[in-house]
Amino acid sequence: MQEIDQRFDFDTWLALGEARQPAAIQAVDLASLAVQALTGTFEGSLFLGCLIPDPAVSARLVALGAVVLPNLPGYEFSVHRAHLYAVQELFEGFDLQDPAGYKATRDYRIYAQFLEQGGAMPGSIQTSLARRLHDHSITDALMEIIEGRRVVAIMGGHSMARGDAFYAAVARIARALTRQGYLLVSGGGPGAMEATHLGAYFAAREDSDLQAALEILRVRPAGATGGEYADEDWLHRAWRVLEAFPILPGTEAQCLSVGVPTWLYGHEPPAPFATRIAKYFANSVREDGLLAIATHGVIFAPGSAGTTQEVFQDAAQNHYFTAGSCSPMVLLGTEHWTQTRPVWPLLEHVSRGQPYGELVALTDDEQTVIEQIQAYEPQRYKKPG
Repeated sequence: MQEIDQRFDFDTWLALGEARQPAAIQAVDLASLAVQALTGTFEGSLFLGCLIPDPAVSARLVALGAVVLPNLPGYEFSVHRAHLYAVQELFEGFDLQDPAGYKATRDYRIYAQFLEQGGAMPGSIQTSLARRLHDHSITDALMEIIEGRRVVAIMGGHSMARGDAFYAAVARIARALTRQGYLLVSGGGPGAMEATHLGAYFAAREDSDLQAALEILRVRPAGATGGEYADEDWLHRAWRVLEAFPILPGTEAQCLSVGVPTWLYGHEPPAPFATRIAKYFANSVREDGLLAIATHGVIFAPGSAGTTQEVFQDAAQNHYFTAGSCSPMVLLGTEHWTQTRPVWPLLEHVSRGQPYGELVALTDDEQTVIEQIQAYEPQRYKKPG
């Protein structure tokens, strides 16, 4: 089905009259659409989150066979979107001079409403429906942006400090892979996830620029303890990097990366260096989907319970060829994955004799991680039969 998200394209489609095929019209401003322009059939067409202030237009579309799903009032988010979020959109309202600037952003307002409306267990069927429709549109937009791309995910702990050696290593790995044409994705939060997008963001710049950014980011407020993302200037430091090192004109496509966070963990701001953000309400959809789209491999940096779960979730997807093929699983940090979180011995055991067993690796070396991804040949690991 054709998807339309621009008014010009809609007008062109509408003018086809009886020759037009069913289409999904997404978040298009149809305020000036006249009832008289609606002729022929709209059987099978969807109008999703479009601005249609005239009820007569909506009624006419339905009478001619269309399904019309407007945005629901009273929510800080649009029920249906045509595109993923941009950083500027989610952080709209942020004031670099205000220590509490994040709480003025659109992202935080959505999170506050999420909590007010019951968090993960909303008491209203309307709220539940609104969130599901929102997440459906996010998945649709995400599929469009990854189509035809070699997608690699980097998973890792949200508490990884910006001054940690692994943080810099993840950034360098992500930068190298982005430069080679891979699309880097992550859970879109702080720590190792942020490092993923930082590296991709600097793919078109000199290596010295990334090092300078790391120096800006690593300096915490005096006396700061606990998770770094709780620092009152966590977002402010990132914003200073964005201002000091804007994406160079004409290099936007070279710096593309996608963060996939969730409002379930809304106390953690999304990674500001991701150039596109696919933010979900349903964490289960987000997490399983994130691993599924990483068709060219997943790199696991040191992490805790969440990352441990993701290792075996990815192993299950590889074991059953959920995405149609199995792909690399590269664990970065030998001591972490054999001593701190002894995942490696079990992963090595369960993958032994399986096709994806050839794609499982443990290393401390950044270049080895990159080479493991580069060496992957998808056609060799298709689902049998």
